[in-house]
Amino acid sequence: MEYKKTTLNNNLRVVTVPKPGSPTTTVLVLVEAGSAFETKNINGLSHFLEHMVFKGTEKRPRSIDIASELDGLGAAYNAFTSVDCTGYYAKAANENFDKILDVVSDIYLHSTFDQKEIDKERGVIIEEINMYEDLPMRNVGDLFTSLLYGDQPAGWNVAGEKEIIKQLSREDFLKYHKDRYLSGSTVVVVAGDINEEDAIKKVEQAFVGTNAGRGSARVKILEEQSAPRILLKNKKSDQTHLVIGVRAFDAFDNRRFALQILSDILGGSMSSRLFQKVREELGAAYYVRSGSDLYFDHGYLGISAGIDNGRILQVTEAILGVVRELTNSPVGEKELEMSKEHFVGNMLMDIETSDQLANFYGGMEVVNGQILTAEETIKRIRSVSAPEISSLAKELFRNDRLNMASITPFEDREKLQNTLTLE
Repeated sequence: MEYKKTTLNNNLRVVTVPKPGSPTTTVLVLVEAGSAFETKNINGLSHFLEHMVFKGTEKRPRSIDIASELDGLGAAYNAFTSVDCTGYYAKAANENFDKILDVVSDIYLHSTFDQKEIDKERGVIIEEINMYEDLPMRNVGDLFTSLLYGDQPAGWNVAGEKEIIKQLSREDFLKYHKDRYLSGSTVVVVAGDINEEDAIKKVEQAFVGTNAGRGSARVKILEEQSAPRILLKNKKSDQTHLVIGVRAFDAFDNRRFALQILSDILGGSMSSRLFQKVREELGAAYYVRSGSDLYFDHGYLGISAGIDNGRILQVTEAILGVVRELTNSPVGEKELEMSKEHFVGNMLMDIETSDQLANFYGGMEVVNGQILTAEETIKRIRSVSAPEISSLAKELFRNDRLNMASITPFEDREKLQNTLTLE
């Protein structure tokens, strides 16, 4: 799966990923406009703006004009906002490439940000925030990042705070769009059964009106911790949701491949150590898993579980026991190879479609500024050794990196704090 990266005269980056035989083509636009670039008084604006671009452009003045055109093409389309970026994409049959490119470039470049639509969409955003607050499996992840990073961009909710959402003005949208939606801060990815040279020319024409420049740098994240920390949100519920995790490193670090395998060994599959211990042996959880999130300047590994309310102490001790065992004993060759192949197999299945292929290559470019092909990534994964896993585990799994967030009716914070130790 070779790709081509082209930097246009205005510094807009175009990544083309040919996939011969693919029935669909995806156009994905990624812009450096996420919560990492916000200030406190506009927290949530990146995500709110992502909603607003679908509300109307100069060429397509109503939201129904955008939606009906894409629906009429049989397209799959959406948008997303993260810490590091905002993305807009459309995926359709190959013969509709020109049309989806026209729509996606139009909403990126020419959104009108109508005041009446902004006021209506506030209610939608607030209900989205309310929905996440009512989904403890999701909400506990936000609590965990808040615990790790506190009152700085990495610790803020990507969707924002309701009181801030209510106060954002049209001028805020216009200024943010002008300051961040710039050619040097944007990557356009085209993946599918394409002619690369033709696709690059069409992208150049479609985005000719992009403002030149690059957005200002993000505020550097501060990492401060000397002992295990805990954050409990007491809530009456039928199940306790928790995240136990440690600070790691950024997305540029060469140890990221070892981290992915370490995380897979812990909780990446039904045969993983945590799944076998917490679900199969203890019968205390429906879901238990491990995953790493690495960003431009920070990252962490987190273990998530939804458990019996009365067994939070037992499960916490069990999870930490599995972590200690991985830290203190070398990983066997059979388990290591199984984990590598599990990770590789899942990665290959993830990039079978044009939209996931676009995300795979575009995500690396917008965060890292450096792309590894699928083949190169597989090579790096398969080169991870047992000593690397042991060394990384010893480095990460320490009390001065350990954190736990939970949404639970359990109220004895002191007892839980005493349980939270890797020593």
